[in-house]
Amino acid sequence: MDRTATLMPAALAPQLLYRRANLSAMHFETTADIEAVEGIIGQERAVEAVRFGSRIDKPGFNLFVIGAPEARMRPTVQAMLKRQAAAEDPPCDWVYVNNFTEPHKPVAIALPAGRAPHFRDAMQELIEDLRVALPVAFESEDYQTLRGSIDDAFQKKQAEAFAELGTKAQTRGLVLIRTPMGFALAPAQDGKVVSPDEFNAWNETKKQEVQEATRELEKELERVVRLLPSWEKERRDEVRKLDRDIAARAVSQSIDETKAGFQDIPAILEHLDAVQADLIENVPIFIGRARDEEMFAMDPALGAPFSRYEVNVLVTCEDATCGAPIVEELHPTLGNLIGRIEYMARQGALVTNFRLIKPGAVHRANGGYLLLDARSLLTEALSWAALKRMLKQRRIVIEEPSRLIGLGSTVTLEPDPIPLGVKIVLFGDRLLYYLLSAFDPELREHFKVLADFEDDIDRGEESEAAMARLLAALVNDEGLLPIEREGVALLIEHAARMADDAGKLTLLADRLRDLVIEADFRAREAGHAATSRDDIGHALDERERRASRLRDRSQEAIMKNLALIDTDGARIGQINGLSVLDVGGYRFGKPTRITARVRPGGGRVVDIEREARLGGPIHSKGVLILSGFLAGHFALDGPMSLYASVVFEQSYGGVEGDSASSAELYALLSALADVPLRQDIAVTGSVNQHGQVQAIGGVNEKIEGFFDLCRERGLTGTQGVAIPEANVQHLMLREDVVESCAQGRFAVYPIRTIDEGITLLTGHPAGERDYAGHYPDGTINNLVETKLQLYAETLRRFGKHDAGLNSEVHKDEMP
Repeated sequence: MDRTATLMPAALAPQLLYRRANLSAMHFETTADIEAVEGIIGQERAVEAVRFGSRIDKPGFNLFVIGAPEARMRPTVQAMLKRQAAAEDPPCDWVYVNNFTEPHKPVAIALPAGRAPHFRDAMQELIEDLRVALPVAFESEDYQTLRGSIDDAFQKKQAEAFAELGTKAQTRGLVLIRTPMGFALAPAQDGKVVSPDEFNAWNETKKQEVQEATRELEKELERVVRLLPSWEKERRDEVRKLDRDIAARAVSQSIDETKAGFQDIPAILEHLDAVQADLIENVPIFIGRARDEEMFAMDPALGAPFSRYEVNVLVTCEDATCGAPIVEELHPTLGNLIGRIEYMARQGALVTNFRLIKPGAVHRANGGYLLLDARSLLTEALSWAALKRMLKQRRIVIEEPSRLIGLGSTVTLEPDPIPLGVKIVLFGDRLLYYLLSAFDPELREHFKVLADFEDDIDRGEESEAAMARLLAALVNDEGLLPIEREGVALLIEHAARMADDAGKLTLLADRLRDLVIEADFRAREAGHAATSRDDIGHALDERERRASRLRDRSQEAIMKNLALIDTDGARIGQINGLSVLDVGGYRFGKPTRITARVRPGGGRVVDIEREARLGGPIHSKGVLILSGFLAGHFALDGPMSLYASVVFEQSYGGVEGDSASSAELYALLSALADVPLRQDIAVTGSVNQHGQVQAIGGVNEKIEGFFDLCRERGLTGTQGVAIPEANVQHLMLREDVVESCAQGRFAVYPIRTIDEGITLLTGHPAGERDYAGHYPDGTINNLVETKLQLYAETLRRFGKHDAGLNSEVHKDEMP
């Protein structure tokens, strides 16, 4: 076997550069002739997870749905949940009512679905009845008569006491008089009060008798006066008892009528009993006898006495046949999520009551499904922690944000917690889920079901037909013009390009939907009855043109020799690498000159990008692999005696990824062998330590980026791109690239190994070791090994330490 020969890689045939859609099994002219697909395609794994997660009724089995935003996760999950929820019983209604014993702790009451508004209306009707019934009862003749008899009895007892005292005073020469300061005793004669002058004219004996009688009767007067408050209290107690009896008779009938509609709900009956007791206990307030401050104390928010008996309907099912609720909260702040307590400014203070309790999304979704965006939830302060507390406690507790962070001092409410029975569905991208899973162990405790939506599907006759039906559904849903057969084929082909794989089709339906809408706009502008392939192609071109300013500026810099890129000739230690830039969702390929310099040294390959802190860790890893390749291929009997530097020329931003590692290795081999590399072939691909060229991403954009430059300078027929053989299956190149390759004006070469690549780039065989372990003379590998042996001899001759040739080895040499 000739070990000097390495087969020159052949260019790919045009049919391998672009895979056409095969719709031969489908007979249609436009999408109007296709039966639209119902639901989604290619998401069996995710659909099974959603179906399982929505049906299992155990704590912790909530759903976390992950995937690309354009995968239509939300519409798909919502459609599935809608079917599931329709078969479920609607949840109960919840209301908050006043707690007459502890007003700061409103009472939560559950009612059968749809009954809460009836209870609210019944209580409103009760209040309206009592507004009339109570005043009428207390204005009735019976009440006035009974009240008058109580007042008369009090007046009589008081009058009799003072009459008896007045009689005693008269017999002792005194008279009982009423003054502004109260009752008093004064000396009298012939029933008339004696003036002080006249009293002083009396003899001493008579004056002493009068004074003695005054002292005795004053004690009696004091005793009578002290009895007056107790008699007044007795009167008030009798009036209060009378008021209660009258109120009980006036209220009981209305309360009983209200109870009749809720005999099946014990909590309502208990609350109505409390309402009746409170009405009877506080009847003066409701008939206008209380002072304003007393009325305000009963209801600090509104000051209306009867409002304390109203009902705050928190959540209700308007249609008892609607099934379980499905609620999507787009702004999951703490208040929007778990509810909040509102306040009103009154007389310079913030006050609240049970009627100002507002529901959150969890209340509205309780008994059904709550859909949340994970990123929005995590970016809202306190919301994620509050959600986990609810799931752990299995109840909804309305919490004040200020109290949670230790700043609250306002008197507020403590509403009854409500039992939690909701299925939470979180939506997010994969990276967010994996990060959250790594840093928050509680995630797996509360979200045990993962629904991972695929980004693409294997391409075949069946999947292409399914994609055609999906496009028909998109057209129908959006009310667009039907798409012609060739237009459907182009969309399927574009779906493969979006998937970065000719053997797959993207499932990111929203991106296809946007493209179809743009093409529909172009078709309508042109007056077409259906969207054609040309309309879709025009939409693709316009979309690229809108986003390609940076690409055009980059190419312009190359054409003006501001960025140095050669597309002809050959250079030692210089090669054109290919990179992909992704800016705002638009990707384009950009050629970059890569150069390498070598000299004797201590076996170190210096990554200048890393030294300048512009290289990312993956790129640095790729460069370090080059050292492993060189050592494994050329330093079998001794140490590596090489100092090499590799750099991306005119690169002023960060460099990441290992897709240029094969190009860097070609540049090193060229510099060591002193053999020039073709500049009309650009290279992409990563390499391992065994010299195998590995697949990379963005292969279509990389090829097209170099093709655009070569076309601008003029295609010579020798230009092309060398790609990993593993990437051939991903090729879905632009039509102009494929056409140029078919005409022999451009070429795409599949490369399996570094030996194949260096043969293509230099025109010289790479060479394989013979049985004696030597590379054949004149081969690239022989030239490289000879140069490395020369470097080793140089180091031995001058001395490793004295010559300082290894001075570049320093403490940060290790990765």
